[in-house]
Amino acid sequence: MSKNVTWKIPHMWSGGEVWILGGGPSLAEQFGIPQDVVNGVREGGLPISTYTPYMAAIHDKHVIGVNAAFLIGDWIDMVFFGDFNFYRSYGKSLAAFPGLKVTCDKEFANMGYVSENIKYLSRDRGRFFGITSNPKQVSWNNNSGAAAISVAVGAGAKRIILMGFDMRLDEDGNKHWHRAYGKKPVVNNKPGALFQRHLKGFDAIKRDAKNRGIEIINASPTSRISQFPKVNLKDLIR
Repeated sequence: MSKNVTWKIPHMWSGGEVWILGGGPSLAEQFGIPQDVVNGVREGGLPISTYTPYMAAIHDKHVIGVNAAFLIGDWIDMVFFGDFNFYRSYGKSLAAFPGLKVTCDKEFANMGYVSENIKYLSRDRGRFFGITSNPKQVSWNNNSGAAAISVAVGAGAKRIILMGFDMRLDEDGNKHWHRAYGKKPVVNNKPGALFQRHLKGFDAIKRDAKNRGIEIINASPTSRISQFPKVNLKDLIR
């Protein structure tokens, strides 16, 4: 395969609204997905795509699925991931996904993935936290969900809705609305320690979003991300 070329994010969503789907358990709660369905997905008896009909309210929106969230359905516009191990696990599913496939993992800088059509953005070392203004780069912010905000802004978004950006465990110790990564519930977690690294970029994201006139709303009501207004999904889709 030929060497991959750094992608330049097109202004495809200029002035528009973008929804970003993270991995936190509140995503399933906000869409009213029955607990037996969530349990079935977590236990592997049901595919992640079982969530699709419950999420009909955003099927016509611009949507970025972070990591395994792209498996929910082909109505999602883009999958974004930052970990080459994720590609190792989901390469076949990524190849079949019809939407945009975008990564900032440096492994893709020197290797070609033409058949999968995976777009590569380098990480902006000068603005590691926040929102880069370089359309060929992304601010990493220590996690894929926060980095996806940078991608959405690069695509022209003026309003961004975050879902499943909990940065906390649910009452049963679940980190995600799925167990696609094979991890069981966390037991005896030190309060606040597990997600501390992932939270570091949000002050800078808030600053850069304000300076650029971008509205960010956190539709993850129990989220530990305090920099943006928190709302319930029902208040956004009335």
